Amino acid sequence: MQDRVDTWEDLVFPVYVIHSENVELIDGILWLDNQVLDDKNMVGDTLGIRRMQTPMKNLYSLRYMIRDIIGMSQHRGKNFVDNHGRVIAYEKTEKCKIHYHKITKRFKRGVATMIKFKGIDRLMEVATPPSEDVAWAGIVYRRGLPWEIRDFAVEEQKSTWCMI
Repeated sequence: MQDRVDTWEDLVFPVYVIHSENVELIDGILWLDNQVLDDKNMVGDTLGIRRMQTPMKNLYSLRYMIRDIIGMSQHRGKNFVDNHGRVIAYEKTEKCKIHYHKITKRFKRGVATMIKFKGIDRLMEVATPPSEDVAWAGIVYRRGLPWEIRDFAVEEQKSTWCMI
């Protein structure tokens, strides 16, 4: 199993913030600054399952979970471990535009909320729906196409940009 990835597009979310690049794999144990990040000797497809099974006591504390690339791009950290136990030193390299669109419809679909926007043909999914007073959303455009929801606003905001 590979313990590093080169691009965020290869990550399996959620990812967790780690505060060092000092990671090494020794005898199936992924070490971070003399603490256990992952025990790849344990059976399981995810970082969490293997961490729960390991007999190692000095586990590195994973305090911040990030669900998607937008959350990752908003975080100030540079080092992350993904759900498969692969590490990335993330550098923001791509500039994307953010345009604000009016929310036209919201409805529940399973555990998520689907949102329709004026001027965008597809529905977008959010895990936590915005409050009813929120009427606008900042949509990140990647390669000229609406890609992900970055934030919500009560009133229309000026277009801006971000780095991912």
